Amino acid sequence: MDNSPDDEKLSAWVTAGLFAAWALHDAEELAAGPRWVRRSLPRLRERFPAVPERAWRQLEAVDEREFPLAVAFVGVCVAAASVAGHATGGRSAFYRATLDGFGLHGLVHLAQAAAVRGYTPGAVTSPLLVVPFTLWARGRLRRAGVLRPARPRDLATGLAAAGVVTAAAHAAARAWGKNPHRRRLPQNPVSQQAKARFISAN
Repeated sequence: MDNSPDDEKLSAWVTAGLFAAWALHDAEELAAGPRWVRRSLPRLRERFPAVPERAWRQLEAVDEREFPLAVAFVGVCVAAASVAGHATGGRSAFYRATLDGFGLHGLVHLAQAAAVRGYTPGAVTSPLLVVPFTLWARGRLRRAGVLRPARPRDLATGLAAAGVVTAAAHAAARAWGKNPHRRRLPQNPVSQQAKARFISAN
């Protein structure tokens, strides 16, 4: 199928732009995430006592090793969605669901910042990049005739998909970090013997 001029513009700015916008947004989360959690967790526990302690422990367990891995796993999904959107001229349901999830994810960041009455990781790029890009991209898709009007079910699906991908990425990153073959390479037996001789000689 030949692409129309609108499809070509769509491919250049809307589909690939999703991954670019996500990368800039998650750069903010990477820079501030775990450090912000460690600093803010005691205050959050006091402000929101109804939140189960298990949730706080899970949040506290995300460290500087797990978080970048989780971001990388999410990045693979977003990149795949961008490729699918490019290949279909924006018609891919996977791409559109990822775009919707990205925008709703930005709204969640804004809600979190409002709830804590201050900064949360991702709260800067959400109103400046995430939400505007999503609205712009949806407008381009609509003008190209490949996007139907949003339904509550579509928004719920996008938000649920974003939550599932995030949870799965953290689970995969945690499993990767706990794998002893990933954390620690086997030592050379020769170097171990040399080390033992050195210790015994001293």
